[in-house]
Amino acid sequence: MAPTRNRIPSRASQFEGEASLRRHPIITVAAAAALLLAATALVNRQLAKKAQRDNPPSGRFIEVDGVRLHYVERGSGRPLVLLHGNGSMIQDFASSGLIDLAAKTYRTVVFDRPGFGHSSRPRDVLWTPAAQADLFKKALERLGVERAIVLGHSWGAAVAVELAARHPSFVEALVLASGYYYPSARTDAVTSLPSALPGLGDILSYTLSPMVGRLMWPATLRKMFGPSRVPMKFAAFPMEMTVRPSQMRAAAAEASMMVPAAFMASKGYSGLNVPTVIIAGDCDRLIDIDKQSARLHDEIKQSSLHRIAGAGHMIQQSATSDVMAAIDEAAARTLH
Repeated sequence: MAPTRNRIPSRASQFEGEASLRRHPIITVAAAAALLLAATALVNRQLAKKAQRDNPPSGRFIEVDGVRLHYVERGSGRPLVLLHGNGSMIQDFASSGLIDLAAKTYRTVVFDRPGFGHSSRPRDVLWTPAAQADLFKKALERLGVERAIVLGHSWGAAVAVELAARHPSFVEALVLASGYYYPSARTDAVTSLPSALPGLGDILSYTLSPMVGRLMWPATLRKMFGPSRVPMKFAAFPMEMTVRPSQMRAAAAEASMMVPAAFMASKGYSGLNVPTVIIAGDCDRLIDIDKQSARLHDEIKQSSLHRIAGAGHMIQQSATSDVMAAIDEAAARTLH
C-alpha cells in the first residue's frame, strides 16, 4: 500500500471556509469575543495573584461562621474598631496614619471587611450591613472585646450603625465618617447592578471590570478626594488589590445594595441611644452631606456634627487629625 501524504488545503477549500465565516458572522464574532474574554480573565487572574504576593497580610486571621477575617490589632486601652468603606481595605486606615494615632491611646482593631483585602466573602450569604455587623460582633467577642467605640467610614458607617442598632450594649460610642444613611437616586448603584448579578457579575468581574477599574483609577481618586489633592501618603495604598476580580465583585455587590440598605436602616435611626459623632467633608463629591450627615444629626439626639471645610469624601486621609479628634470626643462623651 502506498504511504499517505498530508494534503495541502486547496484554494477551493480555503474559499469555502471564508464563505462559511461570511454566512455565520454572528457565530464568528461570538467565538472571537469568547476567546478575548478568556484571555482577559487569565491575565486578570495572574495580576490578582501578583497583587496578593506583593501585598501579603499585615495582620492575623480569625475564622467566624465560615468567614476568614483578616485583622490588624495595635495599641492598648479602650477598644476602638475601624471599619473601612466600599472597595477599600485595612491599608486605607494604615496609610492615612489613623491607626498609628489611635494606637497611642486605644486598643485599635481594624478589619478587612468580607471580600476586601485578605478577608473571604462566602457566596451563600447576602452581606448586608446587618449581616456584617453580626459577624464583627462575634469576631470581636472572640478577641475578648466586650464593648467598643466603633468608627465606620462611608459604607463602613452603615455597618457601624447596624452594630449599634442590633447590639446596643456592645457599642460604647459611634463615629460616623462620610456616611450614606438615607435612600436617594444613585447612578453608581444602577451601573454596579450587572456586576453584582450571579453569572453575569462573575463574567464582568473577571474580565472587563478590572480593566475599567485600572483605567478609571485617576478619575476615581479625583472624585473621592476632591476638591482636596490626593495626599502623598496615599501612595502606600495598593490600587492593584482593589482591581482584583474578587474584590471588584464585592464592591459591585455593596454599591448595588446601598439604596435598599439605607431605606431599611433609616427607619431605626431615631431609636439609637448611643453617643454619636458625625463627621464629613463639606465638599464631598460622592455624598450630599446636608441630605445625609446633617439629616442624621437632626434625627439622633445624642449626636454632634462636624463639617470639615474644603474636604471631600476621604476625610480619614485628608483630615486625619480631625477624625482622630472625633474619636477622642466620642470617647470623652461616654465618661460623662
